[in-house]
Amino acid sequence: MNNKAPDDLIAIAGRFTTTGTATAVQPFGSGNINDTFLVTLDSGNERKFVLQRLNTHVFKSPELVMQNMRTVTEHIEARLKNVSLENGRRWETPRVLRARDGQDWFIDSNSSFWRAITFIESAETFDTIQSTAHAEEVGFGLGMFHNLVSDLPSAMLSDTLEGFHITPRYLSHYDDVISRIRSVRSPETDYCIRFIEKRRALAHVLEQAKAQGKIHMRVMHGDPKINNILIDTATRQAVGMIDLDTVKPGLVHYDIGDCLRSACNPLGEEVEQWKTVSFEPDLCRAIMAGYLSQARGFLSAADYEYLFDAARLIAFELGLRFFTDHLEGNVYFKARYEGHNLLRALCQFRLAGSIESQESAIRSIIREFR
Repeated sequence: MNNKAPDDLIAIAGRFTTTGTATAVQPFGSGNINDTFLVTLDSGNERKFVLQRLNTHVFKSPELVMQNMRTVTEHIEARLKNVSLENGRRWETPRVLRARDGQDWFIDSNSSFWRAITFIESAETFDTIQSTAHAEEVGFGLGMFHNLVSDLPSAMLSDTLEGFHITPRYLSHYDDVISRIRSVRSPETDYCIRFIEKRRALAHVLEQAKAQGKIHMRVMHGDPKINNILIDTATRQAVGMIDLDTVKPGLVHYDIGDCLRSACNPLGEEVEQWKTVSFEPDLCRAIMAGYLSQARGFLSAADYEYLFDAARLIAFELGLRFFTDHLEGNVYFKARYEGHNLLRALCQFRLAGSIESQESAIRSIIREFR
């Protein structure tokens, strides 16, 4: 993606409709896909907004991404008017800001695709779980999001990332890449190759359940890792979910599994000592308590049967994706140094192994909340 000088960013920020004038633009967040900036305004009720340049190598139909985002956020806004939150909780969803030409986006002279969304004040995110209380709020946040969109027909959304969270497709792509690449061998790559070979059947578990009619398509977030769940800086309660680019029709199991694999690894995704990574059952229990406080109304008995599989599968899937991207030369995930995506893959495979080794305990936790 082309770099932009600060003056250019201020000019681009000015393309969107706000009540003030942009005075500063600075990098914001730690996303692996898009370029994200925080814009400061000189006046108005909302003095900040988020400006993003979408990675159109990943999001090949960015207009549909924006259409999905507006459909979901407007539905949530309407639902919130009739939802009574306990204990003075607040819940906010980012709003799409229109460009001055009325579109939900702006395309610059370099064909970069820009969008702007509102900034949610007095909230922060974390890359790693801070406590069991934080874990419960992360679970609540995902459950709240799923609850608010549970009556939104998934057919109203476009599939903007065909094959996203369809694990067999990632496995097929990996097979194609590994067959074309030579001289990739090292102790770490050998470990990854062996890990994948032993778990090929795992890739199909959720898609087979869907094909058999046991679990069904719903609206999914697509990327519910812990740093996409906003926490109120004062109350420490979950107040919203961000990064809605991946919202699409899918299985909520992929969301639940991604939340668990992200939040139950207290060391996080960026760990140099990958062999120290582990899945913590106490955090799993807290997340499930928070999630099911909101999600019990729409989960079926069959949905519960696949929650363990979801947690194990997503750790495996993400490891598979990181490893494949490493082999391809880091074309999807941003890499800050040589071997970064290989290290990320090792962390996820280690986490998947930890989940497998604690299957009985994790299934017992799930039964507690049924």
